[in-house]
This record gives sequence, structure tokens and C-alpha cells, in this order.
Amino acid sequence: MFRLDELVARLGGELIGDPAVRVGRIATLDTGGEGDLAFLANRKYASRLKDCRASAVILAPDARESTVLPRIVTADPYVYFARVAQLFNPPVLPPAGLHPGATVMADVPPSVSIAPGAVVEAGALIGEGAVIGPGCHVGRDAHIGAHSVLHANVSIYHGCRIGARCILHAGVVIGADGFGFARERDGRWVKIPQTGRVLVGDDVEIGANTTIDRGALDDTVIGEGAKLDNQIQIAHNVRIGAHTAIAGCVGIAGSTVIGARCMIGGQAGIIGHLSIADDVVVSAGTLVTKSIARAGVYTASLPVQSHPEWVRNFAHLRHLDAMADRIRALEQRLDKADPAE
Repeated sequence: MFRLDELVARLGGELIGDPAVRVGRIATLDTGGEGDLAFLANRKYASRLKDCRASAVILAPDARESTVLPRIVTADPYVYFARVAQLFNPPVLPPAGLHPGATVMADVPPSVSIAPGAVVEAGALIGEGAVIGPGCHVGRDAHIGAHSVLHANVSIYHGCRIGARCILHAGVVIGADGFGFARERDGRWVKIPQTGRVLVGDDVEIGANTTIDRGALDDTVIGEGAKLDNQIQIAHNVRIGAHTAIAGCVGIAGSTVIGARCMIGGQAGIIGHLSIADDVVVSAGTLVTKSIARAGVYTASLPVQSHPEWVRNFAHLRHLDAMADRIRALEQRLDKADPAE
């Protein structure tokens, strides 16, 4: 439990009310009770403050007088909530040491934890305090940075680099071969060896079952502080800028470069060899087929509709070119017409 004045001393903000109030859990405005700290990040929920039973709340400056509860006033309540939640819920890490069921063929620091079934191949470098979960595989000459955590069944292929303080969730695969083949005249495919690596910067989090392919010649690069959701596919030689966030089920084709601080919505698709500027937001479900040179929000998707409506609308879409030609012809005829007629 923390006193409110202790939280403010650590995290800042303005405290209004009894500084001795103690809180130890984060809760919503609806569910908060004694010992809970609730937060209001979206003003459309402000009406719920009057019935809130939490011990205290986190508010923005424009809502400071919206309740008589003890409160912490801060410019960004959602970020403040996140930092308080970190204090209330520190990560629980396994004890240091090598489990007898692990296979470790490299020298590792005593502070490292390696779980049963994990394999660390020769030449791998594991940083201080790193955690290698059960069933993980760290390939030859791969590097895992200090205090990074690999949850169960993560695979790091040979030569790849994971920065410090990274979190890789279960089933992540880093460094599998990119989809590179040359087609012969008879239709058969010739595999192109994928000789690059995957380089993951510091403080990156990668969601469950996300896959990042190694580069064909150069490296695939994930910038520091990037946050990747579950089930994302990142192809060979993609470069993702620092602090970019990508939601689940996104597919990024090869050699695309995405800038810093971008946000990519769920199920978006980005074709290969494109360049996306810094601070771009791509809406969920959008298919990006050309480069984006300026910051901003970009959307290209159709709303759901009944099947009969879709059939009718698609019939019109198939004839758009012909319709445009007819409209141009009509416009030309009108332009040539005598205004007196």
C-alpha cells in the first residue's frame, strides 16, 4: 500500500485531499472501493465520478473540481495510471540460476535465469539478469541484452540481437528465414539464402506468436522502445523506427521502412518496398499500397454491410472506369453547347 503523498513524491502531480489515504490497487470508476485508486482519462465518463467509491482518483486539471474524493491532478491521467500500475504490480521474475533441465552451451552470468527445456547454443551472449523461459531456444552467436525476458517457447535464431530490458512473449520467433525465392523458367523455385540478422533495440516488447524474419542481405531492424502486439508478421529487411506501436495481426512486407513514433492499427497490411514517415497513424484494417511522406492519420477501408448490398455496390465498382468516361464525355458536350440553347 502507498500513501497518496508517497505517490506524488515519486511520480509528481498535484495532491488535493488527505495525503495519508492509502491505496494499493488500480480500479475503474465503477468498480473502485476502499484501498483503490481510480482514474478518469476520458471526459465522457465524468458522470460516473459522483457514484465512485474508490479511496482516491486520478484526474486531469479541467476535472479537478468534479469530485470531493482525494485526488491527484495531472496533465495526462492515463500515463499516470500506467506508472502507478507499475508500482502496484512489479514483475515477478524467477530466481537466478540454470535449471538442470536446461541445455546451456555458452558461458552465462550467475544472475541469469534459464528454465527447464531451454537451449542456449555455443557462442550466445546472455546479459546480466536476463530470463530465458521454459522451452526457449537461443541460437549460436545470438545476443540477449541485460534484464530482457523471454517467455516460454521463444526462438531466437543464430546471430540475432535482442537489446536490453526487452520483453518477448510466448511463441515469438526472431530470425526465421525471409520469404526469398527466385523462379526458374520451368516454374520451380530456387531458395535465396537469408544471410542478414534481426536487430531489436532496447526496451522493445513483442507480443505472443509474432514473427520477425531475418534480412536477406542487410538486417531487419526494430528500433528502441517499439511495441508490437500479438501475431504480427514482419518480413525480411523491414526497418521500424523508435517508439512505433503496431497492433495485432498486422502484416508488413519486405524492405518497407516505417518511421519513428508511428501507430499501426490492427489487421493493417503494408506492401513491400515502401517508406512511411515519422508520426504516421494507419487506421485498423487499412491496406497501405504506396509510400506516406507526411505525418498524419491515414485510412482506407470499407464499413461492413450486408452481402446483398456489397454485391450491388461491387457491381458499380467494376464499372467505375466506364462511368467516368461517360461523365467526361457529357461534360465535354456541355462545355461545347451553345449557352443560348
